[in-house]
Amino acid sequence: MSQLSSSGLDVRTPLDRGTGQVGSSIVHGEFRDKVHGSLLYAADHYGPGMLHGKVVRSPFPSARIISIDTSEARALPGVIAVLVADDVPKNVMGEEASGLGLERIQTPVLAEDRVRYMGEPVALIAAEKPHIAEAAAELVDVDYEPMPGVYDPEDALAGNAPLIHDQGNVLSDWRIARGDVDSAMEDAHHVVEGTYKTQAVDHAYLEPEAGVGWIDVDGVVTLRVATQVIEHATEVAAILGLPHNRVRVASTYMGGAFGGKEDMTVEPFLALLVWETERAVRMVWSRQESLLARPKRHPFVMRYRTAANADGKVLAQDIDIVGDAGAYPYLSPRVLFAAAVTAVGPYRVDHVRIRARAVFTNHVPNSAFRGFGAMQVVFGYESQMDRIASASGLTREEVRLRNFLASGDPLPTGEPVPTVPAVAATMRRALDALKPQSPAENSKLARGRGFACNMQPYGRTVFFGDKASAWIGFEADGTVIVRAGVTDLGGGQAASLAQIAAEVLGVDTSRVIVHIGDTHLTPLTGGTFATRQLYMSGNAVLHTARDLRNQMAPVAARLLGVQTDDLEFAGDAVRTRTGGVELSTAEWVSACGAEEVATAHLGTFHGESGSFDSRTGQGRTFPDYTFGTHAIQIEVDTETGTIKVLDYVACHDVGRAINPLRVEGQIHGGVAQGLGYALSEEILTEDGVSHSALFADYLIPTALDLPDITPIVLEEEPGKGPFGARGIGEPTIAPVAAAVASALEDAVGIRPDRLPFTPERVLEAINSQSR
Repeated sequence: MSQLSSSGLDVRTPLDRGTGQVGSSIVHGEFRDKVHGSLLYAADHYGPGMLHGKVVRSPFPSARIISIDTSEARALPGVIAVLVADDVPKNVMGEEASGLGLERIQTPVLAEDRVRYMGEPVALIAAEKPHIAEAAAELVDVDYEPMPGVYDPEDALAGNAPLIHDQGNVLSDWRIARGDVDSAMEDAHHVVEGTYKTQAVDHAYLEPEAGVGWIDVDGVVTLRVATQVIEHATEVAAILGLPHNRVRVASTYMGGAFGGKEDMTVEPFLALLVWETERAVRMVWSRQESLLARPKRHPFVMRYRTAANADGKVLAQDIDIVGDAGAYPYLSPRVLFAAAVTAVGPYRVDHVRIRARAVFTNHVPNSAFRGFGAMQVVFGYESQMDRIASASGLTREEVRLRNFLASGDPLPTGEPVPTVPAVAATMRRALDALKPQSPAENSKLARGRGFACNMQPYGRTVFFGDKASAWIGFEADGTVIVRAGVTDLGGGQAASLAQIAAEVLGVDTSRVIVHIGDTHLTPLTGGTFATRQLYMSGNAVLHTARDLRNQMAPVAARLLGVQTDDLEFAGDAVRTRTGGVELSTAEWVSACGAEEVATAHLGTFHGESGSFDSRTGQGRTFPDYTFGTHAIQIEVDTETGTIKVLDYVACHDVGRAINPLRVEGQIHGGVAQGLGYALSEEILTEDGVSHSALFADYLIPTALDLPDITPIVLEEEPGKGPFGARGIGEPTIAPVAAAVASALEDAVGIRPDRLPFTPERVLEAINSQSR
């Protein structure tokens, strides 16, 4: 097995001649299966005699549990098991999320003596039929004593606020400081201030949380679930009190996740019911359950003070961010850390003071969501840049050109920007592609244009010491098998690995099969989150394929009578660079077998490492960033406040597009999701009680609401992924709301500072301006 590490850019080696597999819009097998409706998702797995699992949830956002009586539920015919906290061998889940040693605050699998949010699990049911499980859940008698709660993160900071946990209401408090902010503010020609508020939103994926579980013939608890992280198997084993090798997690292809399946969903509940009943169990959450009780995107309150000189050069940023963590930690420390690191955006600022706190409330826990903290702050820093432009009399483009990061510039953490930021190129391309603005049809309609830039990290923070493994082997006929523990959320993660392996080994992508997401059958890669899979698993497959090719290449070189550097691998053959002589891949594999040269290889890629000092806020953070610009044209009805998007252009520098069609798909999807975030979506609660438990109450955009979206895939500056690729899964959603705000100000002269820009809020802002 080879150990591979990342220390910078790795675009091509001498044997990488280019076969056309990478860079082509190849349609992989599971894409056709989705169109045909033949691909199986988690809820499609069902067998005879399978039990049905149900979670009993708290109707209160803050209450003490006096007692739980399950006798009536247990007595109901068809009920096989009812479990409460006392039945859980280890009633704790979740890791210390920051990676920097914060105090661990425990999250129970099932609430024991207190519930901290509406929808918190308190009991589990396994029954012969779904309707029996539903009826049994109604018969579980929980005696609750309501307690005072806190439902606003800034209220939770008050000294007399009710405590969500005994350790206090502040989960994490990140501080980043560099330079002399106060002196820079005093010397500045312009100081602009703004407070920006973002909302809680749901992932609203096509496929709610689901899975099946059983005990196999070896006594292994086996879960087939929709999950982003098969490595949760070790956590499930700890909950059951079993050795790690007695729990197996296999991921299905998913109908979307966007971070919502990064934390455990059905896994611990399925495992407990399977282990208790010794029968197969199926659990599928309803849309109502998913909207009610799953983690959401963090609402932020962001306060910015930005100083600039007379020429529009930003001198200092003073930023305070408060994020609503909800009732339990989940991934909130990491989300607020990402927000702090990226809070000034793709701009050089020599004097910074940033504080970002994750604060407990009695809301559903908030956790991972596409953009992961670096998204919310785009609304803040891009609004500030537009205000600096207005104050200094510059165009919005010019003020950005004067402040964009350049190669080697320091970030607020003191580290240099890792690669060349081509954000200026993305801005030019996006603005050039936006259609000319035509007059509105009547005087009540106003049109405006706007844009927003962003930087989004890809890969986990370097102090986690990330790694990913892959196994690649040839079959006797020259076909290729790749095994890697990636989970595929619908973005083509597995397909990208097939193209990378095909490019290096010289075979057609159709001759590569990728086995993914099984803790017992595939090498582990780490979860699909943080836009890390192409960077980590892509590099693991790239380098493992190169090592396999290199260990087999001398056999081909001897047979063809050339040096290994004179070989080309393409078209399912090995040939000399001068042409005329070649071996088919199958002949090459056969020859290696005859010479006892291995035709398979296991490799592990190690991501970059580094340290961060949480006391000073200085050190290494993320491996690299993806930069982009979105431009938009809107029409505002000044009598109703309705916003109609007329044209949308999104440009991102991806370094190298492994599959341009999939990159364009990520852009389309990110923009659509971002427009929902900007214009309509919001989880509404009142004193911790959700009013958004159905899609009738939670408005996501439909196809009729979306404009024509022009994706521009820029391959400007290489990143740190395979062949110089940069991650693109998360960056595409982040600039949308800020771009809408920019266009709204251009159209009607108002800039609401709270998302979403609903017709009511827009109309109120217009009327307030008139008054």
